[in-house]
Amino acid sequence: MDVHTAEFGFELRTCRWAEREWPPGETDGADTVTLVARQLGTTRRRWDTIVLECDPEGLRRRARFGPDRLDSDQLHVVRNAPAEWTYYRDALPDPGYPWRYVRESIHEADDRGILETRKRGNRIEIRRNWPYPDWLERLVAIENKPDLDASAARALGSQLEYDVAVGLADSVWVATRRTDEPVEPVLFEDLPVEAGVLALEPDDLTAEVAWYPRSLPVTEPGTRILERPDGGARDGSAARFEYADPGWKADKRLAIAERAYERGWRSFIDTMRPDCRRFELRAPDGSQALPYCTAKGRCQTAAECAGSCPDFEPEPPAWRTRGWPIEGGPGKGLRRLLEDRRRRRRPGL
Repeated sequence: MDVHTAEFGFELRTCRWAEREWPPGETDGADTVTLVARQLGTTRRRWDTIVLECDPEGLRRRARFGPDRLDSDQLHVVRNAPAEWTYYRDALPDPGYPWRYVRESIHEADDRGILETRKRGNRIEIRRNWPYPDWLERLVAIENKPDLDASAARALGSQLEYDVAVGLADSVWVATRRTDEPVEPVLFEDLPVEAGVLALEPDDLTAEVAWYPRSLPVTEPGTRILERPDGGARDGSAARFEYADPGWKADKRLAIAERAYERGWRSFIDTMRPDCRRFELRAPDGSQALPYCTAKGRCQTAAECAGSCPDFEPEPPAWRTRGWPIEGGPGKGLRRLLEDRRRRRRPGL
């Protein structure tokens, strides 16, 4: 299995290309910073790749809050925390859920050093350390399909229709492997015209825009498709849907961006087994370190690289002692390497 034709390997190459070249087709050097993450979304929809276009100064101010994400409850607190001491119920809007969960978030934020608290009698008062910055400019979703056959196109079409209807991302793309055809075959598939198409050559990390996407109305109400007619081509019954409130969309976009800020796309190692003696990172072209399994002789997928793998073999204890040049063994060294590269993408940390 070629690393670049398997969807996992293609996805990692797409992430690296986006980190280097985004936005596609533009050469004017837009004044934004790009953060790339993978496998994020909502409970109903998860995207392969997410690209955050960020305000540089806002992103630097975001670093004051640390490398870990702020979840939706913590965001509710820090975004509304006052500059002067105020009773927390007077300072914060009604969250729509019990206040005891708000108090938990307040104490968590205090423990992280991003909020100040004090008690006045039986009341908890709060004061912000810094205002939460407006650092996210655009959120872009990419679906990776190196080989888009008819069945995959049908499934992808319904997913993209959902994305377009909700309008949670500013734009959606499909990334597929570039062919030598005059017109990319993906353009003949029944995909929403609002979705862009990126023809990527993963071997040399070059790409062409085969179809530009339309900007989606992220500040307007969206539509969540809950159920589609399943009676075949003659079924004219309506789909079931619900509206997505603009406020919900804004909160969800920021929560996704916070998770992307924490995770990045190099977090694939967090769900793999770098402590296996068969695990390596290889960079055949010098542009990207990809996971490699010496037992399989190829780039393994995240699902394959687990403790249940029949080829799994723990690092020998001697690798972690007796002067091994990487403290803690090679597995921990690989983890630190990817964490260091992830940290470089977040200015101010």
